[in-house]
Amino acid sequence: MRRLWIIFSQTATICLAVLFVISTLKPEWLPSRAGLVPESMRVALVQQEVHPGTATGGARPDSYHDAVRKAAPSVVNIFTSKEVRVPRNPLLNDPVLRRFFGGQLGDETQRASSLGSGVIVSPAGYILTNHHVINAADEIEVATPDGKKLLAKVVGSDPDTDLAVLSVEAQNLPAITFGSSEKLRVGDIVLAIGNPLGIGQTVTSGIVSALDRTGLGINTFENFIQTDAAINQGNSGGALIDARGNLVGINSAILSQTGGSIGIGLAIPASMAKSVMEQIIKTGSVTRGWIGVELQPITPALADSFKLGTQEGAIINGVLNGGPADKAGVKPGDVLVAIDGKPIADAQSVLNSVIGMVPGSAAKMKLKRKGQDIELTVTVDRRPKPQARAE
Repeated sequence: MRRLWIIFSQTATICLAVLFVISTLKPEWLPSRAGLVPESMRVALVQQEVHPGTATGGARPDSYHDAVRKAAPSVVNIFTSKEVRVPRNPLLNDPVLRRFFGGQLGDETQRASSLGSGVIVSPAGYILTNHHVINAADEIEVATPDGKKLLAKVVGSDPDTDLAVLSVEAQNLPAITFGSSEKLRVGDIVLAIGNPLGIGQTVTSGIVSALDRTGLGINTFENFIQTDAAINQGNSGGALIDARGNLVGINSAILSQTGGSIGIGLAIPASMAKSVMEQIIKTGSVTRGWIGVELQPITPALADSFKLGTQEGAIINGVLNGGPADKAGVKPGDVLVAIDGKPIADAQSVLNSVIGMVPGSAAKMKLKRKGQDIELTVTVDRRPKPQARAE
């Protein structure tokens, strides 16, 4: 009996050793155990990705969610309507028809509606948008992201920059935080938030494609931020924000041959929008500086003729008699190279500098006259209305 027990023990030990070796080196030789587990109890084991910051509730480096969450509550949808006259059909000029209808065949009146976007800039109910969004509207409704609908009235607008300020009867609204548009660089990440095509609040992303875009013929005063963040109809008046959720521009226009986004969107810098907004809220209109000169860009040929060595600056082509520049001694043919120590790049930069000055303030102008550097002090006046060609 003892001999049989020893044989059994040795056999079992050898079998376990063989099974261990096979399971370690050749597990595929062993039969599957899946069939031994009831189907209802089988579980598929998968590897789940853990994003940095997810476990601790921090920010994710691959997402702009925090920036959007900060700014999106401040971006509203704007719905406008107005009465428009629709010309009658010329066939209705027939005398027989006019007699039959009692002569009441005048033009029809219909209501036309449009949509856009806006940005809450004050908890007290001020909203910044584009002038063209609310132009000629007799009824304006604002819809907030949380579903509230409020009637709005126009505080004031400025067609020259395509900006307008609305007000609604509400308190403690989520106002956006203004960023520094002057610190934007080409290549910086930006996000556009608005109501494109009326489908509801939408966010698109891109980069700053260019800065200081002028000469596009869209506004009188242009200094656009160009971006490839998708901007479509209905985005006008919405927010262009940086990667931290701060407002850097008001989306205003697109360049497109089809009417849809092709990656060339234009936004008004937040610094310009803030200046216009503050004046409208304070006085209901915008007051701009004016010095009474006509400007001409410097071409390579003119740079050689004036012996400037550069195309930077602007040639004063004309001086308005009795205007601020004339009183200061500025003459036609002078080349303006700097205002208050700031170099002048071109004629548009002169305009942008002067319009931001307060009427009555003094501006030091550095000019070149017949090869000599001179400096004159001009007392800025109020820009006249209607606007003259002189800047």
